Amino acid sequence: MAEGHIVLEGVTKSFGPKHVLNGVNLAVSKGQSLVVIGGSGTGKSVTLKCVLGLLHPDAGTIRIGGENVVGLKSKARDSYLARFGMLFQGSALFDSLPVWENVAFGLIQGRNTPRTKAKDIALEKLGQVGLGSEVAGLYPAELSGGMQKRVGLARAIAADPEIIFFDEPTTGLDPIMADVINNLIVDCVKRLGATTISITHDMTSARKIASYIAMIHKGKIVWHGPASEIDRSNNPYVDQFIHGRAEGPIHMDVLKP
Repeated sequence: MAEGHIVLEGVTKSFGPKHVLNGVNLAVSKGQSLVVIGGSGTGKSVTLKCVLGLLHPDAGTIRIGGENVVGLKSKARDSYLARFGMLFQGSALFDSLPVWENVAFGLIQGRNTPRTKAKDIALEKLGQVGLGSEVAGLYPAELSGGMQKRVGLARAIAADPEIIFFDEPTTGLDPIMADVINNLIVDCVKRLGATTISITHDMTSARKIASYIAMIHKGKIVWHGPASEIDRSNNPYVDQFIHGRAEGPIHMDVLKP
């Protein structure tokens, strides 16, 4: 991958004696969709949290648009985070707020957008993910899992972000609804021209939404390339993962009787 919009070089992160990231190198060009695959505990979420500034890497650089963003403080960090949209794994909707306020939350609280204008934007974004205005006044508990995910996507794109992160976007959904969400992600990203990084275990989702795929194992990128080449990577880690085989270089810690 060429030097790009988002670049990580030599990023490391440990928690006490546990080394989670061991020199992550990644680059995502502007407008591209990178999907990071890998097993549980391999460092996918920690990588995203380091880019967002929620965790401070122990070493390495993270550049967005050529600017090193590690260690940003106060207002600089706030303006940096305003460039991002995020679809969380569990949708992370506020139970006490109606749907439209969930979608508009960042606009109202983070950007001081007037509530009337924020609601208009929320209704527009809900429409873009296939939800009508009749949903706007409902509460998250009144929605199905797929509808909650779509509301989460509408919130992620509400401010027309330049970068969007997707954390396991299809977890917990049936295959048909997962495909609906994947298609919506592709459409929304294309409409915005956003640069995206997704983390997922779901190879169907990865193939659908990715322009590039990277695999992380034990805190290092062991393969990356165009999504179209994933099935002929000739990489034993990738082959084992995408085919779901127990045998291979990836060893799961399983207690045997």
